[in-house]
Amino acid sequence: MVGRAGSWLYRPVTVLQHDELRPLMFSIAYRMLGSVAEAEDIVQDAFLRMYKSELDGTAIDSPDAFATTITTRLAIDALRSARVRREHYVGQWLPEPLITSDDEPARRVETDETISTAFLVLLETLAPVERAVFLLREVFGYGYDEIAGIVEKSESNCRQILARAKRAIAERRPRFEADRQHQAELAKSFLTAANEGNMEALHQLLADDVVFVGDGGGNAPALEHPVGGPVQVARFFIGLLKQSARVGMRIEPVEANGQPALRVFSPRDEVLGVLTFGVADGQIHTMHSVINPEKLTHLGQVGDLGALLSQPS
Repeated sequence: MVGRAGSWLYRPVTVLQHDELRPLMFSIAYRMLGSVAEAEDIVQDAFLRMYKSELDGTAIDSPDAFATTITTRLAIDALRSARVRREHYVGQWLPEPLITSDDEPARRVETDETISTAFLVLLETLAPVERAVFLLREVFGYGYDEIAGIVEKSESNCRQILARAKRAIAERRPRFEADRQHQAELAKSFLTAANEGNMEALHQLLADDVVFVGDGGGNAPALEHPVGGPVQVARFFIGLLKQSARVGMRIEPVEANGQPALRVFSPRDEVLGVLTFGVADGQIHTMHSVINPEKLTHLGQVGDLGALLSQPS
């Protein structure tokens, strides 16, 4: 993985391959942490460590492997700290939304089910090393020998860790529809029906086990508990649209975490929230709404949703 400067294996990393390595590093860090801000910090820290290694005379013969190792180890440490904070999180915890329809190289990721909001929530049930082993093997396709070196475990131990993680994931793995165009069309139909107050159409679009989860983190008015069932979710969402219209919010269809989503703005074009739709079998099964302002700062200027909703009619 590494060699001494002057070796025929030596290839400078920090300048020539910075842009090439960043998407891989961000993809690992974001899937590990579910936080855009923390993932960006880890990527920056990893590059600084790689640069320092080169200054110290260490030549890197496999930049991808070196970057993956540093990024994963930093993410494991960060996740251990984050899990302590999340135990005391106010309300439901959801990952920070990643707008995957925006062409932003620094945050470009391969969009599959493992980037979806529901799957990132499920990954929270794994211990940090379990999460790393699962992602490195199942998502990024690393061999057990490589993973063992990254997480500093034996190959046999990594196999056991992966088996345990896969059992935990299999029990609650969310359904996922791969046809992104169909997902977007279904979400559009749902928004149209909700604007029209068409309960019959909404009931057909929502799965019987549909759930609406909100994340305000104690910093914005959000649900204390998820809302479940097609009738309850439909009525709740129609109510949200009426409130939005009353105070002049603007709703923009986007793609977030590889799923159809809505980005909500204030009348002054401040970001207020992102809502993602989880689609499978031709119906909406999950709706995840992030309105915690601390989780939206990477999307631009954030507005005060509570103050906006408290305005008199």
